[in-house]
This record gives sequence, C-alpha cells and structure tokens, in this order.
Amino acid sequence: MELEAAAALAEGLKALGAGLAMMGVIGAGAGIGILAGGATQGIARNPDAAGTIQTNLILGIAFAEATAIYALVIALIILFVF
Repeated sequence: MELEAAAALAEGLKALGAGLAMMGVIGAGAGIGILAGGATQGIARNPDAAGTIQTNLILGIAFAEATAIYALVIALIILFVF
C-alpha cells in the first residue's frame, strides 16, 4: 500500500510541477498584448511608419512567444522524463 501511495504522490507532484512550469505562458501572453496595443497606437498616430512598426511587432512577438515555448518544453520534460 505504501508503494502505491508513493507512486500516486509522485504522479501528482509531477502534474503540479508541470502546471507551475506553464506559469511562464502568462508573461508571454501579457507581453504580446502590450506589444500589439503599442503597435496599434503607433500605426494610428503615424500611418506612414506602419511597415517599420509591423516588422518590429512581428519580431517582438516571436521573442515573447519563444518564452512560452520554453515553458511548454520544460513542462513536457517534467511530465514525460522524470
């Protein structure tokens, strides 16, 4: 009985750890929202600079999304490797 309880506890803690690892996605989502809002305001104020702003927006979103992908990879490692 103790071995089964220890295995269940380990599985539960793995799920908890994976969930905590995914907390990094919150920052990525907030960062993308702030970037999109700033780009929209910048384009609205100066439509001639839309190309430059859009290029920088896409690059910034890619960097913010990379953080979320790293968090997902860590969560999957916790779930399936340990």
